[in-house]
Amino acid sequence: MVLVSTSPITQVILCLMQIPAFTIVLCLFVNSAYGQISNSVSADASPKRQLTLPEKPYRYANQVLPRHVKQVADFFDNTPESNPITDEGATLGRVLFYDPRLSVNGSTSCSSCHSQRTAFTDARRFSKGFEGEAVDRNSMSLVNLRYYRPGKFFWDERADSLEDQVLMPIENTIEMGHELTALVSQLQSDPIYPPLFHEAFGTSEVTKEKLSRALAQFIRSMVSVNSRFDQGRAEVSSVLDPFPNFSEQENYGKQQFFGRARCSECHLPETEGKSRAARQSAFFQLEGPLVNGIDSDSDQVDGGVGAFTSKESEWGRFKSTSLRNVVLTAPYMHDGRFRTLDQVIEHYNWSVKPHRNLDRRLEDFAANGLALPEVEKVALAAFLGTLTDSTFLTDPKFSDPFTHAE
Repeated sequence: MVLVSTSPITQVILCLMQIPAFTIVLCLFVNSAYGQISNSVSADASPKRQLTLPEKPYRYANQVLPRHVKQVADFFDNTPESNPITDEGATLGRVLFYDPRLSVNGSTSCSSCHSQRTAFTDARRFSKGFEGEAVDRNSMSLVNLRYYRPGKFFWDERADSLEDQVLMPIENTIEMGHELTALVSQLQSDPIYPPLFHEAFGTSEVTKEKLSRALAQFIRSMVSVNSRFDQGRAEVSSVLDPFPNFSEQENYGKQQFFGRARCSECHLPETEGKSRAARQSAFFQLEGPLVNGIDSDSDQVDGGVGAFTSKESEWGRFKSTSLRNVVLTAPYMHDGRFRTLDQVIEHYNWSVKPHRNLDRRLEDFAANGLALPEVEKVALAAFLGTLTDSTFLTDPKFSDPFTHAE
């Protein structure tokens, strides 16, 4: 029995039965584009899925930012005028992000390698693709990608925009293995998607461009700015002041971050018209790819940006992720070589290697080491823990909208 309305916000009921090899019963109920969508597939070993969305979409657009973030957000924002975040577009992006049907065999979704509980990265050193084969680099955290000013993505920055980046894993022969033309046709014939595309873009037609725009909107909406650091920053006039909600050790660690350890020189880039003393304290990410001395100067190691561009001056450079939620995003570096944050700190303390393209701010580290005493290293790690945003990690608007049953 098929009852289909031309309106995307009225009820759709679809039942399909196939015999004799086995029986599939597929029932879809769409009370509205933002009501409960039940999509249950019953077969010998197939799971049942139910898609549940709120009656009114979550707020993804125009998110409220704390003052110390808001005052620099526009400077770093890479959102193109052609793809502003909308609540409906990000809702569609959320469904797509968690749908394993984006992979050719229905086994792998974007969330398979980018889990909310680990700040949208993967706890494994190398993620596994749709056939179980490992990828060649660690999965990057997706937190605050909207505010990476250069607007290029992947460790080697081979994607010129987030809209480009979100489609590449789908067609990658290891990651998801799908073909975009076939995927578009598949989504168009799936009763779940035309109503959602209609709400997001005003038409139920599924296209590659709309798929890209929706995924990019959802990922740009992943803004994490409610950590204990942010709460403390709101109570003081300067980021260098002691935070009243920090322990003595955490404040001492903050002092190291902005002082002797010199972390802020790279991880808190300056904004136009701001002095070093007024350095922004919002996003904790590099202003661009760099060489951080984890490898010696050799053509036998991963060349990062240089391997993509074939420019010798860029050999060994890698994009980095935000330090927000960093205690949850292990393992670290492009190849996941460091299992703990302590190992990362120790690298900068004593193990920075000389390199033809080593960032100039690390030249002293390679020559003499940072030589932080143990008490300062421990305090620095404690401070980095204050960048964890527990509300972001549990926010339902970023969670899996599908309920999976055995």
